[in-house]
Amino acid sequence: MLADILASLDKNKAEDIVQIDLRGKSSIGDFMVICSGRSSRQVASIAEHLVDTLKTDLGRPSRIEGKEAGDWVLIDTGDIIVHVFRPEVREFYQLEKMWQPTTAATSAQQPG
Repeated sequence: MLADILASLDKNKAEDIVQIDLRGKSSIGDFMVICSGRSSRQVASIAEHLVDTLKTDLGRPSRIEGKEAGDWVLIDTGDIIVHVFRPEVREFYQLEKMWQPTTAATSAQQPG
């Protein structure tokens, strides 16, 4: 399903797509995907197309929040959480920094 989500985002011109592996870090899901759209209209369109793709192609219903405003749309598939932001909103919340390990923490955790 992750590959289908990434393909849908790419096809619909989402920008700066980042995937974060949450397995073993959080019970909210296995992966988080964060991307941007250039405008509120594009953010809503990217999210709408993704929800349609998940339902039609994979038979996977998903919950969607924030589509009306178009600043930040959250799509919850159960296993994967997708955030679609306008660039300014994404910069303000900086979800990547909250969920991605720092370089020092990553190198400290690797067997040596």
